[in-house]
Amino acid sequence: MADNFRALLVNKVGDQQSIVVTELAETDLMDGDVTVAVEHSTVNYKDGLAISGKAPIIRKFPLIPGIDLAGRVLRSEDPRFQSGDRVVANGFGLGETHHGGHAERACLKGDWLIKLPDNISTTQAMAIGTAGYTAMLCVLALEKEGISPDKGDVLVTGAAGGVGSVTIALLDKLGYRVVASSRRAEQEAEYLRGLGADEIIDAGDLAGAGKPLGKERWAGAIDSLGSQTLANVLSQTRYDGAVAACGLAQGPDLPATVMPFILRDVTLSGVNSVETPREKREKAWKRLAKDLDFAKLDVMTSHARLDDVPCLAIEIVEGKVRGRVVIDL
Repeated sequence: MADNFRALLVNKVGDQQSIVVTELAETDLMDGDVTVAVEHSTVNYKDGLAISGKAPIIRKFPLIPGIDLAGRVLRSEDPRFQSGDRVVANGFGLGETHHGGHAERACLKGDWLIKLPDNISTTQAMAIGTAGYTAMLCVLALEKEGISPDKGDVLVTGAAGGVGSVTIALLDKLGYRVVASSRRAEQEAEYLRGLGADEIIDAGDLAGAGKPLGKERWAGAIDSLGSQTLANVLSQTRYDGAVAACGLAQGPDLPATVMPFILRDVTLSGVNSVETPREKREKAWKRLAKDLDFAKLDVMTSHARLDDVPCLAIEIVEGKVRGRVVIDL
């Protein structure tokens, strides 16, 4: 087995951030008790911010980016994992403070790894990635608040993105009526309806200043944009509804009032995929194995190489990437 492997490496000198595809040795990896032969990774919005330098995601340089990876165990000092086990890792500082998934090798803590369900391949695991895994956590959050299909429509913002695409497919299979909000509503209509969207609205209708309390429109919502969009989504959520918030693509602010909460009993549930406890991670991946239509996952997935990642990082931040991208390693 060769000790050397290809990797994407981000460095920073002063204010200048650079990225290069290079060859590293396993001795260059950080501490961990499980060594993984990475078969696939992906590019999430957070990866785009990190690699493009648009946000200070990476806090240690030089670093291999990539908050997701899937592959097979090569060596393990953790008794929970054996050589050949198919595993997935999401978050836990990967691509931020610990070498991440944009490389052919990874050395990780066993606590960060989940064994893949039998019916999910490593390719499908990265087609899902943090985006899809976050989508499942958001669905679980709505279910926890009692938002069942009979309660009414569920809105999905950022619908053509990674989180949005998987969310629509999940909600459709679970029997919900889905309203998809996209800034490319006309161009993406066929794609979104193919995933299971029942209605498509222009994201611009939610992006500007709105009323503290608007007309009641949906029983629940899953939002990856934040800022004014989330404020408007809350103001238009029905009585006893719930909104799961998992992103800040529009911005980190929330220019809202307390009125949806105190007059309509609306619940705002925060979803953080990075430090999710193992029990909840395992539940999410088991639900993905059961509740995700893998034919629809294929429709929303494209493939790329490690060398393509720097360009993809810029494109995903600019909103030019549809669905999910699997990086084949």
